[in-house]
Amino acid sequence: MTTIPDKTLEARNRIIESANRLGVQLNEEELERWMKSITEATGDSDIVVDHETGVFGHKVTMLDFDPKEVERFRAIGKIVEFDDVPGVVETALALSGSAAQSKMQTYPGDCDYFERVNIIATTRTEACQILSRIMREKAISRLSGRNYQFIELKFGNYPQDVIRGDRTYHQGSPITWYPDEVVAGEIQATDLQGNHLVITWDSVADDPGWCKLDWVIADQVRAQLSNASNMLDVTWEAPDGTITPLDGYLDGYFQEVYLDAQSAPIFSKLVKQVSTDVMDDYVRLLQNEVKKCVGDYPNYGKAAKRLYNIFRLNGQYEEAAFLRELFDEPAALLYQVHALVLTVQEAIEKSTVFDIESILDQTDELIMSVIKVLEGEEELEIVRHLLRLHRCISRQQAGVPLGPQVEAAQAEVMKIVNNFFYEKMTGLPTIKTYLDNLKT
Repeated sequence: MTTIPDKTLEARNRIIESANRLGVQLNEEELERWMKSITEATGDSDIVVDHETGVFGHKVTMLDFDPKEVERFRAIGKIVEFDDVPGVVETALALSGSAAQSKMQTYPGDCDYFERVNIIATTRTEACQILSRIMREKAISRLSGRNYQFIELKFGNYPQDVIRGDRTYHQGSPITWYPDEVVAGEIQATDLQGNHLVITWDSVADDPGWCKLDWVIADQVRAQLSNASNMLDVTWEAPDGTITPLDGYLDGYFQEVYLDAQSAPIFSKLVKQVSTDVMDDYVRLLQNEVKKCVGDYPNYGKAAKRLYNIFRLNGQYEEAAFLRELFDEPAALLYQVHALVLTVQEAIEKSTVFDIESILDQTDELIMSVIKVLEGEEELEIVRHLLRLHRCISRQQAGVPLGPQVEAAQAEVMKIVNNFFYEKMTGLPTIKTYLDNLKT
């Protein structure tokens, strides 16, 4: 039986002491297992394969993935994934975000997927045209089904400043396409002078930019509605074998768990092209996201997730282990409640698939979740807003938005989530110092 090294033991004891001081519940056995595993995660390869399930990913990420969840995620993945086209399109589907960290997050958020899509073509223009075709075909073929509803996708960048509805979008920012617009292949808008203009799907194909698709799904295993997204990292492989990312940047592989061992060859081919500075680039990207999360519109729950990824990659295992425990806290359930309120809104306003009773059942579960976690005035205030939301849904008329009720409920939830994560994170001096340094 191996023993935990002295340095790791000291770090564990410091975490336990900090957790006790801050009132954070600890699973000491799981804490010790994780710290021992991550400090021993060495070897020639960064990639670890779970031979029993066939999933693989970065060795640090794999420590947080629960293989018991794999069949559930593969089933949902059938909705969001792209098909291979022999000799033309190669794909590798992975989990990302909280979905890839199912062992550490008792209360996971959305079902986030990440897919590498490599397009083999003679020219970049041809590759862009192929991507344009398969994205539109994917969305149209998965507009709705027994347990899912397509919500929107990101494709292309605005060629000029435009006004859509009551919002202004600047040239170069990502274009959001809604189902009817994808089907029509065009978006109706106006320029800043009020002149009518039409943005066609084909006209933005040469500048695909950020590519992402979103659905609401009925999760059969957890008996709840969830958001399922698929963010694409698209590359063009030229006849000479040169691989070029269509958005100008090839993503790293530090937060993905790949679901099919058969996609290992395409994964290996692509990651060979990743910059030698990719981990530093990835950490810098996360640091910028943390800055946004603690800025004018704070989301300290999201900041905690980003900080956890930073710390576990740069070797600050003590800080990472402490943050890891926060997501098992009952109050962290409210982070999920915040996301699910928006899911309920999308299900009622943008879907004809889900019946009103199932949506009301979901709202009931949100109310029960809050009652389990909170007490006193905080509980009363959030439950009051959720009951109003429940009442509005039961009386919902087609085309009437739930916006004000959703925003009020989310604001109350976010206030408590922010207070919880801010208090606990900054209670650990090293994390507080790190956040202070980021801000300055």
